[in-house]
Amino acid sequence: MKNILIINGHPNAGSFNFGIAEAYKTGAKQAGCEVKEIVIRDLKFNPNLTSGYNKRTDLEADLLEAWEKIQWANHLVWVHPVWWGGLPAITKGFIDRLFLPGMAFQYRENSVWWDKLLAGKSAHIITTLDFPGWMYRNMYGKPSVNQLKKSTLEFCGVKPVKVTYVGPIKKSTEEFRKNWLAKIETFGKELR
Repeated sequence: MKNILIINGHPNAGSFNFGIAEAYKTGAKQAGCEVKEIVIRDLKFNPNLTSGYNKRTDLEADLLEAWEKIQWANHLVWVHPVWWGGLPAITKGFIDRLFLPGMAFQYRENSVWWDKLLAGKSAHIITTLDFPGWMYRNMYGKPSVNQLKKSTLEFCGVKPVKVTYVGPIKKSTEEFRKNWLAKIETFGKELR
């Protein structure tokens, strides 16, 4: 049995991303998994790393609880929209404040190399766009995926990291959304 953690990075509770997170959760529960969630918009924390990495800022209670869930999980499911090519600010702030040296990774003394402290976990990024996924990949170079997949998750040892692009969402039909929710539920059942 896998421990699944769904991390929803959309700041609007009425967004399609919340339907995606719910569909994945439904499928994963049907597969017999234990599922926990982090809804970043509901957390009380300062998203700014006010001193950079020069001085550690104490983690708020919500971030400490989120970190416990991340440690508990075998598989992380990140659901977020692409805004201006990147992650929503609150999601970026969550990563900045929580994926810290000594927690998610650790630089080795007198070395350019680091230890990947989240090794053994896998992930699936499900991202929504207002244009087709092929356009985001080929024309824009998929910056939010590069940031989250390569520069954060894989940097910290999370592997493999699968990616699903859902788009275009803007002006999408009810049928388009229904079909995607059915696919996402299947991803949860298959533990993708």
